[in-house]
Amino acid sequence: MNPLLLYLRSLLFYLFLFAITIFYGTLLGTIGWFLRLSLRHRLARSWARLGLAGLRLLCGLDYRVQGLEQLATLPNAVVLVKHQSAWETLALRLLLPLHHTPILKRELLWLPFFGWALAACHPIAINRGTPKQALKQVLREGGERIARGEWLLLFPEGTRVAPGQRHRYGASGAMIAKRSGVAVVPVVHNAGVFWGRNAFIKYPGTIDLRFGPPMATSEHSAQQITDAVEAWIEGELAALPQQAGKPRAEP
Repeated sequence: MNPLLLYLRSLLFYLFLFAITIFYGTLLGTIGWFLRLSLRHRLARSWARLGLAGLRLLCGLDYRVQGLEQLATLPNAVVLVKHQSAWETLALRLLLPLHHTPILKRELLWLPFFGWALAACHPIAINRGTPKQALKQVLREGGERIARGEWLLLFPEGTRVAPGQRHRYGASGAMIAKRSGVAVVPVVHNAGVFWGRNAFIKYPGTIDLRFGPPMATSEHSAQQITDAVEAWIEGELAALPQQAGKPRAEP
């Protein structure tokens, strides 16, 4: 595709995303605090749905999902996701059960509009500069959310990782799941191929996102669970297109 056209389409998408983020951020950051939490989640889901629609219409970037139906078999779970892009912020808000809690760095709450909306949806916000305290907070608050019937969303590598790279997988998600007696659900996607970390250009194509089989946690250690999640995610990722325009690998 013409580079200028790619740039213009990406610019239009950012203008659209900025506009809807201002609207929903202002709404959730003001009167949102007086609404039921379920309604705040629905407003956030509406923002995500519009954002993904804008991405498809303006940038030609769509997505397809496999394995989502498996979530209906679980009361709740800990969802561990490969983190490559800002795209999954939109997609998982829409695809995961309504009452899910992301674990994220607290600095995101300081962002105008977007951070206001995040705060209104009660995430678990941690200070990554104090890792021991952050782990204690995640285990405590994560366990409380699971006990209330919520789902938890974690990125086990802790940060966005470019395609072809990997970071050490942390075991905090597996620890929460094991302590709470719930399953772990691994999730993989190749969004970073089309929407890279801190990249302005959004390439047209189709992102593949796959939900893995729920993994029982009662008979394994947290590290064994984490190792199984990493093996599944990295194995599935190898079968997905690793550059824009590459034909999709058949499952």
